[in-house]
Amino acid sequence: MSTYDDGTEVEFFEEPETQEAPDRRRRRIRPQGGGGPRRPATPPHGTVALARLAGLVALAIAVVLGLVFWVDSCQGQSRHDEYAAYMNDLQPIAQSSAASLQDYQKAVTSPKLTLADLQTKLGLWSRQQQEYYNQALKLVPPGPLQAAHQEVLATLQLRAIGLAELANTLAQPGGKTGDQIANQLAQQAQVLNASDIVWAELFKLPATDTLKKLGVNGVIAPGSQIVTNPELITAHSFGEVYGGLSSTTTSGGKVTGIHGSEVVGTYAVSGGQSKQLTTSSPTTVDVSADLAFQVKFKNAGNFPERSIPVTLTVNVFDKKVFTKTERVTSISSGETKTVSFTNLQLPPSAFGANATVNVVVGKVPGETNLSNNHYSYPVFFSLPSNG
Repeated sequence: MSTYDDGTEVEFFEEPETQEAPDRRRRRIRPQGGGGPRRPATPPHGTVALARLAGLVALAIAVVLGLVFWVDSCQGQSRHDEYAAYMNDLQPIAQSSAASLQDYQKAVTSPKLTLADLQTKLGLWSRQQQEYYNQALKLVPPGPLQAAHQEVLATLQLRAIGLAELANTLAQPGGKTGDQIANQLAQQAQVLNASDIVWAELFKLPATDTLKKLGVNGVIAPGSQIVTNPELITAHSFGEVYGGLSSTTTSGGKVTGIHGSEVVGTYAVSGGQSKQLTTSSPTTVDVSADLAFQVKFKNAGNFPERSIPVTLTVNVFDKKVFTKTERVTSISSGETKTVSFTNLQLPPSAFGANATVNVVVGKVPGETNLSNNHYSYPVFFSLPSNG
């Protein structure tokens, strides 16, 4: 058996050459012992990125919160300014509207006023209320106050209507008596009372609640009360005014009928005791801190009178040491009224001397008899005894 040998050595198992893995890094062997400070371990790359992200998120949150607070602050200031501007614009309208009856009260105390004058003034005050309505109509209230603002307009309308009706009643008496006209005027004047209720209950109260709920501080809803003295619009008061004015004709202001006042009595009131002064002999008057002189006078005419001045003067040895005038707004025919004079502040020279208290009730239009509206009373001022 021959064997073919081609010189090639066949090996079934070959030992492969040792090779380093291309991706495996060689480990550094740290020498033992000293070799310098040890470097801190570097945090993993993912941890650093997460920390940076957390910082950015925190910064973003702070910026957003700052913007939120800034926007809220701006909105709060803007809301405050809006409500303040509206109330500031409404304030003069509220004040002017409420002044009409004050003007009425001043007018009826003038002795020169005629019935025609009062009719004209009432018509003027009514037109002024309409002008205030037009001014209020141009205001732009904040949204939550839209309904309340409508009540402002309603108030001004009621006042314009009420004053106009008073003027119309005076202009067209229609053969009615003075009492009937006075009652009619009092009924119509209730519209003015109603306007005060509308303003207070349907505007000011809800407006104040709205300001409180929205946290708008320092802004106040204005009030507006036209009837500050209820006595001014009673049938009795209107009767006195109408009666006094109807006694004067519209042509030339000539007064007809019987007019005049008479002094009923003058009293010194001190320490709770009252002494009536007489013209025949001196009256001893104890001077204390509460000393007052009271003058009673009566309307002796057939018509109501208006704006009657009453003057009291104290003379010592014919030298005036005190004088004061009080004015009675109105007095009906046959009515008696009392006028008090206090805070006399008498000088020391008044004690133990001859003194006189003089009383004068002023002349009213058409008065011809002046003999009973002024008197002089001799008095003797002394300090009150301790007993």
